[in-house]
Amino acid sequence: MIEAQSLTRRFGTFTAVSDVSLSVPDGSLLALLGPNGAGKTTTVRMLSGLLAPTEGTAVVGGYDVRRDPTAVRTCVGLVTDVPGLFEQMTLPDYLDFFGTMYGMPVSDRVRRANELIEFFELSAHRKEKMAGFSKGMKQKVALARALIHEPAVLYLDEPTSGLDPLAARSVRELILTLKQARRSIILCTHDLDEAERLADTVALIRQGHIIACDTPIALRARASGNTLVRIEAADGFLVALDELQRIEGLIEPQLGAPLPSTHEGGRMQLLEYRTAQPRSVNPHVLTLLIQAGAQIVSVTCENSTLEDVYTSAMNGDGDRPVPNETHAQQLDVSATLP
Repeated sequence: MIEAQSLTRRFGTFTAVSDVSLSVPDGSLLALLGPNGAGKTTTVRMLSGLLAPTEGTAVVGGYDVRRDPTAVRTCVGLVTDVPGLFEQMTLPDYLDFFGTMYGMPVSDRVRRANELIEFFELSAHRKEKMAGFSKGMKQKVALARALIHEPAVLYLDEPTSGLDPLAARSVRELILTLKQARRSIILCTHDLDEAERLADTVALIRQGHIIACDTPIALRARASGNTLVRIEAADGFLVALDELQRIEGLIEPQLGAPLPSTHEGGRMQLLEYRTAQPRSVNPHVLTLLIQAGAQIVSVTCENSTLEDVYTSAMNGDGDRPVPNETHAQQLDVSATLP
């Protein structure tokens, strides 16, 4: 469990973090999103017992970060954006060293190191010095180091950075397994798709302030209640716009100019509109179009994405985010925890 209330950290006259409050229950993940310099690393350092807050309080794993920072450090695992390995050591010796630092018995250190080395597919590199490891391999070692003592709390800063797609997928699956094992996790990432897939709660931080904190679904809904609908038809539509506008809940219908089609040499036309009630509006629209003889090829619904929400928040915009086509949902009608 992570509980923070009004955390503030000043460096001289500069306030890096201001009045940050967070709650991460056991078995949940909070994604902390923000640009470089927004205060993410300073927040994590305070919650790790590495940096005393100027004001505010936090309890991590049952320990107060002010009164007992040493106990906090023993119950957390930390993956920083720069691994910072002792590169002249071999991997087993390196993990054994950190296991010793955490007070683990020899048998537990050996068992955990072997489990983690096997899980991260580093067995073939046991005897090599880590100076020759690739960036992705070093990132795997940093993750293994953070997990060696089976911590109750994890702080992950860009944990899939430098990993190939398969390795990154394995790490995401590991993170989900750790959630299911009742860990509390804070994830700092610039990969918004990764945050949306993994996070129970997303906190947006800008200039040291939390400017939004909610579930990904709630944040997207708050950004824009409207869905952009695109309907593509062969040989165009035989319905006038004023007929469509009579449908309650349909907003701003627009017909595009007919375009040549790759489908059997015909011509295609696009109808676009917005609606806050796609479940009720779309069936009415499709019924009207089909009764008028339209040959519907596809229906695409686009909602605001977390990227839209993030961009709007970081720019300080009050404008409705524009739906992102790469996240469209289209309907065409023709690892075991180590």
